[in-house]
Amino acid sequence: MYDLNGFMRELEKRNPAQEEYIQAVREVVASVIDVVNSNERYLRNKILDRIVEPNAIHEFRVEWEDDNHQVQVNRGWRVQFNNAIGPYKGGIRFQKNVTLGTLKFLGFEQVFKNSLTSLPMGGAKGGSDFDPTGKSESEIRRFCQSFMRCMFKYIGPEIDIPAGDMGVGGREVGFMFGEWKRLTSEHVGVLTGKSLACGGSLIRPEATGFGSLYFANEMLKRNGDSIKGKTVAVSGFGNVAWGAVLKANELGAKVVTISGPDGYVYDEDGISGDKIGYMLEMRSSNRNIVEPYVERFPSARFFRGKKPWERKTDIAIPCACQNELDINDAKQLVSNGVGYVVETSNMGCVAEAVDFFIGKRIPFAPGKAANAGGVSVSGLEMTQNSMKCSWSAKEVDDKLKAIMENIHKACVENGADGDYVNYVKGANIAGFRKVADAMCDMGF
Repeated sequence: MYDLNGFMRELEKRNPAQEEYIQAVREVVASVIDVVNSNERYLRNKILDRIVEPNAIHEFRVEWEDDNHQVQVNRGWRVQFNNAIGPYKGGIRFQKNVTLGTLKFLGFEQVFKNSLTSLPMGGAKGGSDFDPTGKSESEIRRFCQSFMRCMFKYIGPEIDIPAGDMGVGGREVGFMFGEWKRLTSEHVGVLTGKSLACGGSLIRPEATGFGSLYFANEMLKRNGDSIKGKTVAVSGFGNVAWGAVLKANELGAKVVTISGPDGYVYDEDGISGDKIGYMLEMRSSNRNIVEPYVERFPSARFFRGKKPWERKTDIAIPCACQNELDINDAKQLVSNGVGYVVETSNMGCVAEAVDFFIGKRIPFAPGKAANAGGVSVSGLEMTQNSMKCSWSAKEVDDKLKAIMENIHKACVENGADGDYVNYVKGANIAGFRKVADAMCDMGF
């Protein structure tokens, strides 16, 4: 039998200074420990001890040359967490503050997120402390090629299929895919998030945001509510936020905020039409700030150094980065009467904020459920590559919508508590059971 606090103490001893990873594991274990303790098969196979440890961690030195012909050195990793239900699948993140602990947290979350999609994908994550901000396209290309030369021996279409993540979009995936082809002389779907010319899927860039809004729509429908006419606070302004804003408009909601490291924009008239397109212009400028929005659209206001959660809205959708929404933000949102919180960034809310929302019985969707749209369309891209075919945007969007509806259904089935649904518990149990059963079936 497992004791939560005792189990976590031992895990922390083995993984010092990896707070994000410990936070992610505690959330899942707290949800599933009763399920494990009541299942003799899980206990006998030591599933909990095994599922929190990565199958493999590959760490490597990435050497590249900048435009001044100076050699630069970064660290790179690929954390292959669990492949019980399919080949490893998870993004690559290029960001200056990336650490092994960050990637272990993301890889662990990916295991259960991928399980929820019902597609045959295990969980992994990779990345580097390389900062693409301010780098020329040539520097980014040389870095991506060097990174792939280090990683290519660990991946393959039936082994591990990386994708993009923060700092890694279609351009970077294309550079890595090109280097993979040069190294292997193969044209197979070993990376997802590729451009359409390289075999990518339609609506992949907007898929995470689209999926999040489909999940939110199901949450409201279950409560006899409608997303039409609701006001929405969104953080971030990259692909995830862009997709969320786009789909929110399609579903009849009004988005009034976006944000960046410099602060947030409040647009009382709503972010729609040309304003959505301008989000992409800001992103491609490589400046990583949102203040230019108010220069283009003067009726909006910019709040330097602040977060959008101080605004009174019906729905809050964090889309930026992990732990971006803290306990004070949570209290402000609840005080302002927020009806729903949909965590679209990976672990976008600190644990205390999540507990606060649940304690106040605010419907709260965890990232592993709400943001599964991105990896779902990555899985659909894998299928198209394998079949040597391509689907229309409507076909992909319809399949994505069905996947998100099924994820919501699984969360409700495993997390319902009377009229309230604990989506955190529901997502964790539903994702865990499939992986745990597969691990038991295959022995050790």
